[in-house]
Amino acid sequence: MKNQYRVGIIGATGMVGQRFVTLLDNHPWFKPVALLASGRSAGKKYPEAVGAKWAMRSPIPAYAADMTVLDAEKDAESLTGKVDFVFCAVNMKKDEIKALEERYAKAEIPVVSNNSAHRATADVPMIIPEINPEHLEVIPAQRKRLGTRRGFIAVKSNCSLQSYVPLLHPLLKFGVKQAAVCTYQAISGAGKTFETMPEIVDNIIPYIGGEEEKSETEPLKIWGKVENGKIANAVSPVVTAQCLRVPVSDGHTAAVFVSFEKKPSKEEILRAWKEYAGEPQALSLPSAPKQFLHYREEDDRPQPKLDRNAENGMAVSVGRLREDRLFDYKFIGFSHNTVRGAAGGAVLLAELLAAKGYFD
Repeated sequence: MKNQYRVGIIGATGMVGQRFVTLLDNHPWFKPVALLASGRSAGKKYPEAVGAKWAMRSPIPAYAADMTVLDAEKDAESLTGKVDFVFCAVNMKKDEIKALEERYAKAEIPVVSNNSAHRATADVPMIIPEINPEHLEVIPAQRKRLGTRRGFIAVKSNCSLQSYVPLLHPLLKFGVKQAAVCTYQAISGAGKTFETMPEIVDNIIPYIGGEEEKSETEPLKIWGKVENGKIANAVSPVVTAQCLRVPVSDGHTAAVFVSFEKKPSKEEILRAWKEYAGEPQALSLPSAPKQFLHYREEDDRPQPKLDRNAENGMAVSVGRLREDRLFDYKFIGFSHNTVRGAAGGAVLLAELLAAKGYFD
């Protein structure tokens, strides 16, 4: 791998794009050289393009403050040879996102996407780096379909999955039969703040469009296998989900209920969580948490305010493991939705791709 990679950020003015901009400030491997957005923002300096929409707690990084925003569509091909890959986090219609991402890939620019448009595409790997890095093996088949040498698309999963799939995964060895999940999702997941979403104050909205379907189907792709140049989804365990928007700025909480073929002891579950690690930890990737899963012993943890920044927002927290009257066990999971669940998860995926030579 190279010592440093030149990076573009598509959708740099949005909530997740802003998180990419902050996370890549002084990144040891990745240097942002292009910020891209819609035609409305193109030609403006980044601070002017973002304006009052800047939602991060830290100020705009110095490197970005002097950059002029490019047009994500008009300037696509002009980036060939100028960037090693791009991150993509745009707010467009699904078919438009598909076309845009394939356009960059066909211009020989690999795309690491935060968007949902290609998550169901059979030869596009959808990666949680600690769980299914072997799915990257499908990339040569995708390149053959696209007719590219370097270009490809890799995606991260839905942000809410990070609050429960990493916790169910180490338990699969005990024969997970089914899981019921209720997620309580922060407003930043909708690209909102309390100022731009006043209707959430003192309120809960029990519907997030498309979220429950993603929460039930995407884990099966993550747990699937690469077969004949495609990812064949797993058929079990069965996951059922309800998703609510709650008045929390950052962090998705999950109430999880799980049944097993062979019920493990509580001690076996706790040991499985404590000992679980993946390739990011083995490779010491820059954004990887040293301890992936953090179990909290306190009765009232995890909490968004107290646990969202565990290991720079990249750890997944869990607590309140106990037996259940209908299922075998229940517990509470938690993850930072715009860090581990969005931009941070994509940066970690890019680090994995770089370490394995997919950008070279």
